[in-house]
Amino acid sequence: MKPEQITALVFCLIFFNCSGIKNKSNDEDLPNIVLIIGDDHGYPYFGFMGANYVSTPNMDSLANSGILFTNGYVPDNHCRPALQSLITGTLPIDYAHKVKKIKLNEMKKKSFAAMSKKDQESWQDNFKYHSMKYMQTLPGLLSEKGYASFQTGKWWEYHYEYGGFTDGMTSGWVREQKYGRNWFQQFMGGVGTDIGRVTNQPIFDFIEKNRDNPFFIWYAPQLPHYPFDAPEKYIKLYEGRGYSKSAVLYYANCTWFDDAVGELIKYFKTNSLYKNTLFIYVNDNGWEQEPHQEFFNDPMRSHNGGDKGKLSVYDQSFRTPIIFSWEGHIEKNLRRTDLIHSTDIPATILDYVGLMRPKDYDGVSYKDVIEGKKNGERSLIIGNSNRIRDNKDPMGRDVETYWIRNKEWFFNWNITDKTKSLYNVNTDPFCNNDQTIENPDIIQLQEVTPKINEKLEFLESIFPYSKEINKFQDTSNNIILSKYPIKKNANKVHDSVLTKILIDETELNFLGIHLYSGLNQKRFNLAKQQMLIINNLIQY
Repeated sequence: MKPEQITALVFCLIFFNCSGIKNKSNDEDLPNIVLIIGDDHGYPYFGFMGANYVSTPNMDSLANSGILFTNGYVPDNHCRPALQSLITGTLPIDYAHKVKKIKLNEMKKKSFAAMSKKDQESWQDNFKYHSMKYMQTLPGLLSEKGYASFQTGKWWEYHYEYGGFTDGMTSGWVREQKYGRNWFQQFMGGVGTDIGRVTNQPIFDFIEKNRDNPFFIWYAPQLPHYPFDAPEKYIKLYEGRGYSKSAVLYYANCTWFDDAVGELIKYFKTNSLYKNTLFIYVNDNGWEQEPHQEFFNDPMRSHNGGDKGKLSVYDQSFRTPIIFSWEGHIEKNLRRTDLIHSTDIPATILDYVGLMRPKDYDGVSYKDVIEGKKNGERSLIIGNSNRIRDNKDPMGRDVETYWIRNKEWFFNWNITDKTKSLYNVNTDPFCNNDQTIENPDIIQLQEVTPKINEKLEFLESIFPYSKEINKFQDTSNNIILSKYPIKKNANKVHDSVLTKILIDETELNFLGIHLYSGLNQKRFNLAKQQMLIINNLIQY
């Protein structure tokens, strides 16, 4: 029998591990770099993304001045882990491993042993806020090329120097000092959160001091993030148009952010800095705010948007436009649908300035893609989140979830709640039609070790037919398990696949898993996660 129709979701659960890239660069031509970071800005709510009901003329101009990637993604559904990945080039799961390792190493030092017990406990409790100073951050690496760097806006990592910046607006915080808008604002960035909302002048002052050297600016206004307190002129743009109160306030903040970006770019143009500056835009996490949705009076939704926005398990929570613009170096009016990850941004920046990307960076350079020399590096993107929506806490609750996005499909798997969902984001961009396969008829497993094989004995009653293929000595082999007889010439299936197969008008569900077992701790954990997928998909 020959398959007549195959509709496939291919999701290979492999984190990219690419070697560093070194490109030649003339130090005299080093660009200034401005990294613009939206805060809770949902990917649809720009004019250049088709939302003509939201006024974003400056961001529209920026998108048209270079290359726009419409399928950009961040690794997590809330801000801090996403921002950590952006500045360190590492995925949240890798970042957490780094922090743990650094902490244990520091605790072995004599300086830690010399502390009082109380100081040791305080040090351990607060280490996660101080850990970044031990890492290879983007600003720290750029300093090797003589870059001055300036932190502004949202910043969770205590002092700006901890991020490798030479200058900045956030100098740490003390929770008991409840000055500014509130202690939480102080925690997030202190006076740095005045950027965009109050003034851009500190950036202009920094530039004037560093005009003779290349500089890097972390521009992260707390916009359109809550609080929704845009000046009246922005509110009036959306009143009387039939929008909900929530939409009016959110869109007003979007336009406020747009004007702040416009003021910044205008400064570069009027001061002859624009042509030698690489501008990049990315968001920290997604948001859902359709014109007629009302969340203003709901404390959970007013902070997090709709059910499919921030802290959700849907595509909208992770997706972001990503823009690269550099006058005379990047072609204008380019739109690409290539998948790109926010960790690819620091890798791309380092490539543009001729610096080698650290081996522990998870991102890959998109410089050649931007320049039209090749297609995007990623066939899929993998992410996770450790917090999701909770009806009692706007900060969410702790969970273990993973998601996968390829060019057509978005798959989310919640281990904690034992749920999964699958959406075709090309035909169903707002994830309304779950197409999860509940009960596979055929399973193909790659790299099955004897130990794992023992764990699969429970499947024999469900899948009476089996076949070993591509046996690798005594260490591992590939196995096909089926509810139906298997032909002798059954071919192997590469990597991980979830698909429906139509054979003689009989629809069969097929699951393929590439286990990558036993090579190291990271791959062992990945194999464990994949086995959990099998358990989730199979009905006992």
